[in-house]
Amino acid sequence: PELGELTFDVAYGGNFYAIVNPQINFSGIHNFTASKLIQYSQIVRQRINENYPNYFVHPENETIKDVTHILWTGKSIDAASSGRNAVFYGDKAIDRSPCGTGTSARMAQLCAKGELKVREDFVHESFIGSKFIGCIEKETTLAGETAIVPSIKGWAKIYGYNTIIIDDEDDPYAHGFQVI
Repeated sequence: PELGELTFDVAYGGNFYAIVNPQINFSGIHNFTASKLIQYSQIVRQRINENYPNYFVHPENETIKDVTHILWTGKSIDAASSGRNAVFYGDKAIDRSPCGTGTSARMAQLCAKGELKVREDFVHESFIGSKFIGCIEKETTLAGETAIVPSIKGWAKIYGYNTIIIDDEDDPYAHGFQVI
C-alpha cells in the first residue's frame, strides 16, 4: 500500500522468487530498513499468490508452487559486486546471506533477460554485505522450458553442535509422529 504498484519478475532457483528491481515506487534496498522490507514482503507475497493462483508451479513437481520468497534488489555496497539483494523468506525474516536459491533465481532472471552469460561470474551481496559468487555453468531445458545449471561459491562457519537423544524405552513419540 505505501509503495504503490510494483512490477516484478518471477524466477525459480529452488523456490519461486518474486524479484523486485528498483523502479518508480521502489528505489532499491539501500533506502529501506530490513523491518520495512519484511512488512512489504508479507503483503507483496500475499497479493501475488492471490492474483496468480496456481500460476507458478514446478513443471516436474506440482507440490512446489506459489511465490514463497521475495528478492528485493538495489545498489551494491562493494563496487566490484554485480548486485545486492534482501531475500525475504518464511513469515518474517531477511536472509543474512545472499541466499543460494535466491542467487540461482537471480542468475536465471538475468540470463533470461540477456544480462548474464554462461561462465560469467555473478558476485551477489546480501543485505548486510556478505557475498556469494554465482556462475551459470550451462543452459539447459526442463519440461520444454529454458533453464540454467548454476554453481555457487561462498563460505560457512560452524557455530555450534547439537546432540539429540532419543529414549526408546518409554517415549511413545521418540521417533516423531505424523498427523494426516
